[in-house]
Amino acid sequence: MTSFLPHFREPAHRSLLVAFLIILTLSGMDGVAMADDLQAVSAPPTVMAQNTGFDPSMTREVLGVALNFMAPRTLEAHSVREFCLWGLDGLTAIDPGLSVTETPARQEGDHHTPEMLVLQGQTVLLQRPVPAENDRTAWAALVTSAMMTAWDSSAVIRQAGGGALLQSFFDELFNHLDPYSRYLGPAPASADRTRRTGDTGSVGLTLAQEGHSIIVAAVNANGPAWEAGVNSGQRLVAVNGKHTRGQGVTTVQSWLDGDEHSPVSLELADRGRQPAILKMQRALVPPETVFASTEGQVTVLRVASFSTETAEEISQYLDQAVQGDTSDDLTSTGHSAISGKRPAGVIIDLRGDRGGVLQQAVTTAALMLDHGVAVTTHGRNAQANHIWAVQGGDITKGAPIVILVDGRTASAAEILAAALADHRRAVVVGSETLGKGLVQVIGQMPNGGELFVTWSRNQAPLGWPIQGLGIMPQVCTSRGKDYLDAQMAALKSGSALQTDAVRQARSARYPVSVAQILSIRKECPAAVGGDADMETAHRLLASPAAYKAALEAVPDENSAPLH
Repeated sequence: MTSFLPHFREPAHRSLLVAFLIILTLSGMDGVAMADDLQAVSAPPTVMAQNTGFDPSMTREVLGVALNFMAPRTLEAHSVREFCLWGLDGLTAIDPGLSVTETPARQEGDHHTPEMLVLQGQTVLLQRPVPAENDRTAWAALVTSAMMTAWDSSAVIRQAGGGALLQSFFDELFNHLDPYSRYLGPAPASADRTRRTGDTGSVGLTLAQEGHSIIVAAVNANGPAWEAGVNSGQRLVAVNGKHTRGQGVTTVQSWLDGDEHSPVSLELADRGRQPAILKMQRALVPPETVFASTEGQVTVLRVASFSTETAEEISQYLDQAVQGDTSDDLTSTGHSAISGKRPAGVIIDLRGDRGGVLQQAVTTAALMLDHGVAVTTHGRNAQANHIWAVQGGDITKGAPIVILVDGRTASAAEILAAALADHRRAVVVGSETLGKGLVQVIGQMPNGGELFVTWSRNQAPLGWPIQGLGIMPQVCTSRGKDYLDAQMAALKSGSALQTDAVRQARSARYPVSVAQILSIRKECPAAVGGDADMETAHRLLASPAAYKAALEAVPDENSAPLH
């Protein structure tokens, strides 16, 4: 195996990525999709320190913003009253001695005015009239009062801390909705934002010690150093004029970090050459999500997740594979790592990839599709309804593509696999995937927390729902070696043993019953990927007849209409 050398950094495809992606909306959309197939509605707030006490004012503000955010966006319509009564069960979850109940406690004229009671055992701690069904401000105030009463009355609640009250409220509320809606408090929300977009300013280098010298161990393809032409293996002589000789890796690594947009100069030297100075600006550098290598003439891309730069990383590596045969491509053995104008094949390894940014999955599909629908999203809120369509050209020049999946492949990774398979652009190898086909929208909370609310369902290009079903591979590796060998033998003779299973999955339409989902998924049970997946991918790429037969196991768009 040969790792990719970071020699090719022409940013030609930065503009092309935008041109490739055309978003056709069924209704207007004011934001952009973000992590976990998400959309953020405002800029991230300044993260506040965790407060172990109870802050009624902030709690009321968070609840008010959360209720305003959720009410028009959840997949199914629910009243503010339902949200709040569900959430107040969170008090009992922390302290089983507490309970909240709604009762028509007093009578005025011919009408019963319901009241909410907070009880400790049989003792009434709080008794208040219930607000109108959807009075968000009044309900936020009432829930805050109930929490404050619980705080004053329960040592268990106080021991759990003020943050636990909001966390438990939202946990109980979302237990009534779906598995993916959730609330992150200020600290975990900050960590999650860092995972998506990076943290402090950096140049994107990982350093290592070699004798008395500091060398570049790795270059993040998302960072300024990559764009500036820094290569792995170079010796870092100085940072902003400070010499690195005799310094530790941790010390020099800290010199590279600083405020976003601040300037930094690096003095670097290749082995046997004089040092040269490169100047750049620090930037927020998301963690790398794509790891490339070559196996013979096949390009292998392992995609760990879909962050804000994943499509750009994939674009760089595909560009490098297609450009081929330059002097910089030579490996230590003197052989070319990549050659020719079109790779013999591309393997995209999505095993264990839990997903991420929906737009990045769509844009990645656009790099390998000439045109077509990548995914459609459907929700109750008008802004959740979209047809994500792509056009612009296949930068791989039609190279055969195999996608590896397993039972842990989810979300945005499933969108990419479904998009390429449904357009007969790739063969999917592995097992049934997780089946996470719901999209979350992010709401930024006043305390620095984040609310993730499921607001739409994903539908693959051929019209079937990803949620629950997952992706049915054209070649199944989870049913044992004998079945796998039988599949490969059949494919080489022009037929696919998985055809019936694949077409049954593609014919499903929302809503799909649990019984139907289980019946479909049993044809290729979800499993953790293994060596057989990669071996099968290479066998397919080595046999054009087998590859073509596997592609055609998926029905064409004329026999599987969208509606």
